[in-house]
Amino acid sequence: MTEDEKYMRRCLQLAQNGHQNAKPNPMVGAVIVSADGRIIGEGYHVRCGEGHAEVNAFASVNAEDEPLLSEATIYVSLEPCSHYGKTPPCADLIIKKGVRRVVVGCVDPFAEVQGRGIRRLREAGIEVEVGVLEKECMTLNRRFFTFHREQRPYIILKWAQTANGFIDDHFKPVQISNDFTKMLSHKLRAEEDAILVGRVTDEREHPQLTVREWSGSDPKRLVIDHAHPLNLESLYSHQIQSLIVEGGARTLQSFLDKGLWDELRVETNFGMTVSDGTRAPLVPADAVVSETIRDGANQLVCYHKIIPES
Repeated sequence: MTEDEKYMRRCLQLAQNGHQNAKPNPMVGAVIVSADGRIIGEGYHVRCGEGHAEVNAFASVNAEDEPLLSEATIYVSLEPCSHYGKTPPCADLIIKKGVRRVVVGCVDPFAEVQGRGIRRLREAGIEVEVGVLEKECMTLNRRFFTFHREQRPYIILKWAQTANGFIDDHFKPVQISNDFTKMLSHKLRAEEDAILVGRVTDEREHPQLTVREWSGSDPKRLVIDHAHPLNLESLYSHQIQSLIVEGGARTLQSFLDKGLWDELRVETNFGMTVSDGTRAPLVPADAVVSETIRDGANQLVCYHKIIPES
């Protein structure tokens, strides 16, 4: 691991602290390192509308360390902003502080940034390096990136199945998840903006789709059918950056057929089999396993599509 990678990993650690409150802004961490390799300031984007990671990092620098900024490097997991929004441009603040070098994890896809912050820093004579731990930085904010690049939410398809591949028992609801995996489902709901089921699932199972076994806000509840199809443009205009689909097999398959998914969460109860019912969808060939969680007879496998290179 290089020195730049070490400090960028610290940026990623800090950024994750903004998981709940930074939305709809991205999670960003920043670390300021003096010429002798000492961290003299660090911060992250705590809450939308408040100071960005760079602002908080500079604010944390002690007065006696201020003279060290002229030879310091600031690491930031996402390109510093260059536009006026709810806060002033971070690129201007970095220039004002007079640091010698800036290391950026990845370029911001947001239309009002997209390389402008990096260009402004370089025009000011600051050395800028881009792409340190780029894949990790992009993965951290994959919801934000998908939302701005594809103008739709980041879509998570989720289902639970028996050991022999059914999602119900003779077409009637059956409890497949255990207490632990159910808690994980509620944790996921607390982290995402909206949750969707099909009309048949809604009428047959009356799912609450709320956060009951985790701390956080309930996602926006959506129900679709042929008369009320999903409108991704509407979700985009309402700033819904992430969507969980917990519908039945038909609803899930409709998303799979169109390639409208970014993440799959498939739970299998290896201690349960049924003789008939609704077949679970098949995991697409282009799905890559990113995480596996096992609890007793239940196993949760998370899949992602390969993130394209920038």
